[in-house]
Parts: sequence; C-alpha cells; structure tokens
Amino acid sequence: MSLEEKIGQLFVVELYGQTPETEHAKNSELYGVSTPSEVIEKYRPGGVIYFDARRGPDNVREPRQIARLSNGLQRAAARTGARIPLLVSIDQEGGSVVYRMLEPATQLPGNMALAATRSPRDVHDSAGIIATELASVGINQNYAPVADVNINPQNPVIGVRSFGSDTRLCAEYVSTAVRGYHHGGVASAAKHFPGHGDTDVDSHTGLPEIKHTRAELDRIDLPPFRAAIRRGVDTIMTAHILVPSLDPSRVPATMSRPIVTGLLREELGFDGLVATDALDMGGATAQFPPDVAPVRALQAGCDQLVLAPKLDTAFGAVLRAVRSGAVSEERLDASVRRILEHKLRRRLFSHPYVNERHAARTVGSRRHRARAREITERSITLVRNQDGALPLPDAPGSVLVTGWGTAPLADLARAIGERRGQRTTTLETGTVPNAAKIAQATDAARVHDVTVVLANAAAAGKEDGAAQAKLIEALIGTGGRVIVAGVRLPYDIRRFPDVPAYLATYSYTAPSMKALARVLYGEIGPEGKLPAPIPDLTSPDRTLYPFGHGLHY
Repeated sequence: MSLEEKIGQLFVVELYGQTPETEHAKNSELYGVSTPSEVIEKYRPGGVIYFDARRGPDNVREPRQIARLSNGLQRAAARTGARIPLLVSIDQEGGSVVYRMLEPATQLPGNMALAATRSPRDVHDSAGIIATELASVGINQNYAPVADVNINPQNPVIGVRSFGSDTRLCAEYVSTAVRGYHHGGVASAAKHFPGHGDTDVDSHTGLPEIKHTRAELDRIDLPPFRAAIRRGVDTIMTAHILVPSLDPSRVPATMSRPIVTGLLREELGFDGLVATDALDMGGATAQFPPDVAPVRALQAGCDQLVLAPKLDTAFGAVLRAVRSGAVSEERLDASVRRILEHKLRRRLFSHPYVNERHAARTVGSRRHRARAREITERSITLVRNQDGALPLPDAPGSVLVTGWGTAPLADLARAIGERRGQRTTTLETGTVPNAAKIAQATDAARVHDVTVVLANAAAAGKEDGAAQAKLIEALIGTGGRVIVAGVRLPYDIRRFPDVPAYLATYSYTAPSMKALARVLYGEIGPEGKLPAPIPDLTSPDRTLYPFGHGLHY
C-alpha cells in the first residue's frame, strides 16, 4: 500500500445521497466531488458512516436502497487503489435518542429500557435483531453499545442511552449486548471510553470534565469496558472528555496518550480497533482545529478517525505528520494493520456484498417486530400509583392526551382510541408550555374523564422542565384523574412528586406508546424496574425511588 492509501484507511467519512451516483451539493462542498462513489475514489477511506435525513446525508430510507448503496460503495472501493473493502458504520443504539434506521426497520428499546426489563435475554435478542437487520443491508459495524454508567441525572448526552446507574448491571448487559451484536453478524463498539456517565455537559457542544478519582473510575466507569473487552468487543470509541485523574495535561481522552495507549491498550489489554468519537463535535473542535485533531488522536493511539472536519485539511495534516516523523510509520502501520485484520476477521474481503432481496425480507420482519413488542412491553415501569389511579377502567370514557411531542401524542391517542368506547382528544403543549397552553389544557381536562400527560426531560433543571411541571401541577389542580408518563428520562417525577400516577417508558417511539396504552388499561401488567434511582429535586442526597423500584397490579 502507498502512504496515501494507508492514511485513507484511518478515516471514516459521511456521504450525502441514497445511491453511489447521487449528485449532492454537500459532497461537493465537503470533498470537491459530487457523488459518494467519487468520494471513495478520491480519498480511499477505510470506512463510511450512514446517517438519516435529520443530519443531512439521507442514506437510509428503506432496505433495498440501503443494500444497493452499500454494494455500490463496496464496488467503488474495489475499483480503487489497494482494493480494500469498506467498514460501513452506523449509530443504531435502539430507543428514541440515537438511531438512524427508521421503519420499516424494527424499532427496539434503548439501553435503559432494556435494563428495566432485567432480562439478559431481552438485551441479547435486541442487539441480535438490530445486528441482523444491519448486516442484511451491508452495514458491518455498529457504534454500540453505550458502556457509560449514568450516575448523574443531569447528564444531557447519555441518560437513557446507558443501561443505568449500577455498574454491575451495566457491565453484564454491555457484555451481553456485544454477544448479541456478534450473533447477528455485526461488529460492536463500546463507548464512550473511559466513561461519560457523570457529566452535566454535552460533548457535542462543549468539553465535559469527569472529576472521578482513579479509584472511582475503577469502581464505577471502567468495569463495563473491561467486560466488553473480555467478551471480545471489536471496537472501543473514545470520549471527548477531560479526565484529570488519568491525564493531568487536561486534553480530551480522544487525544490523550496516557488514556488511549496507557490505560486502554497497555493496562486493560485491548488490542482491537480504537475509534474516535466524531471529530466534528464541540468537545474536539474547541481545542483542536481540523489540522491538529486527527494527528493528536493518531498520536494518542486511535485507529479510526471518525468524521474529521475539512477532510482535505485533515488528510494532509496526517500525511505531513508521517512524512515529518511527528507520527512514525510504525505507528501508522500499527493502526492500518488492526483495521485490515478486523476486515479480514469480518470476512469483508471475501464477502463484501449483500443480497438486496434478502435485505427486504429481513428488515422489519414479522418475527423481529413481535419480539420487539414483547421486549418493549416488559420495559414499562410503574413508579407511582396512588389510590388505585391505574389501571384505567375499560368502561366507555373520554381521554385527553396532552403534553410533549406531536408524534408520540398521536401514537398514544391512536392506541387508546382503538379500545372500545374510548374517545380521545390530543392537545400538544410543547417543550415549554406557556400560560395560554396551560389554561387550554386545564380547560380540556375538566371535560374529560382522564388526562394522560407525556413529559420529556421535565427534571433537566432548565426552564423547559419547570414549564412542563407547571402544566402538570395545573392539571392535578383540576381534581381529575391525571396520569403522567416520562417518555425519555425516568427522573421527571422529581418535578411533580405528588402526581397520582407516574410511569417511565424511557422512549417515545410508536412501539413504546402502544405498550404504554396496554399498561394503562391493565391489558398487560407493568413489569419494569428502575435502572437508576430517582433523587429528590431539592435534596439530591435523598432518594425518592430506589434502584430496582417498580410497582405492579
């Protein structure tokens, strides 16, 4: 391989378009060529990463299209240079926070919802279904599972993406998820090393600092990564976080040789791929411009440079660093060798292509959807139920479905309205309901038998949470039957501890709303258990509901 071909293997790039030959202005802006195939031919990257239309690349519409895109990109790689197949990556964690493939792909619960089931089999099967569907469309590397232990209820970036606050449970389920991904035929990636669970800063926009001592890291944060390594995880993704107890120089973990090489490679003995978190995130770009970040990450010991901004600049910077000796050829070769060995282990050289018809049959299959429904239903957690507020009676009645989220409200109202005799009204009040919206909701509640409210991050410590709490308090004040569901973080009840009934769904996907409706009416019982304690809002040292809490009926 030429030096340029070896450097290309380090980079994981995004491509705009649904086909290899789609012309897109964003490709021209970022790379100076118009189609995904031309990007592959120009840079010969080691990997690509797919996104849906929300970010812009719009790569993942439906199974046949995704499979055709994957096959076409692999053909472009096979025509180019050393003819090395691509790692095709995605962030498909499950749940409603970090996911790329929408329906018809099977919608699985996220990690905290899975932990609420307390079922290792559910964790394994969820990862296996995701992996099977990804593999069928030519995606061979999933940046999952999240291995962070979420001990901070204020965490704005991890939260329900974690298996919870208990280190032992997280370690067990991370290991189980890795096994499930492998069983489904996709490489796994534990993230975000050395642990992103105790922060109140989002590394997409800022640079968080983890203040744990080394002893606390060993007790809280590192066990899930150790468990993943023992299970044979393919990749570990670094975090853009400061960890002074591991590296007093105060550089992000991604750029820290003591953390990546010293701790992860030498102490923990990990010999697989080390991928950076996206290098276009604020936690990386704040200190390191595009010509510095990839070089520093490579010097630290990272192998895959994910989403490096200004790729011409980044590529040129690494090339100059190797030619000048700032990065030795031995160091470069070590990363390239790991990438090639990984591709050999995943049989990408011999089997780079997928069957498009098989993809269409596999993604969203009836069996997958049925299993996902079972898992989702077991995750719903009943936290509070005063004076028999739940289950709701089957007698004919009117239900106001209000609160946050146009689509979740519609999904829940539809699921309730399908029950005989139930009439529903939907009123979306938004993330920050104002006085007029609150008055409208309370007036509506007075003429309905039951009010079901969806809350989202109402305990996040920001005005949006306070406003949602005012809405719920006003609804309680009407004297009617009020049920609240926290559809993302389970901690929302901290804002309104006296609500008659509160459930945690950990997700606002349509399957979660359907499961919630069944639990509300007692068609199925609530089985979930809290994967994290819920602390009091004003006295965080006091626990409102402990880890493992969950009511039944």
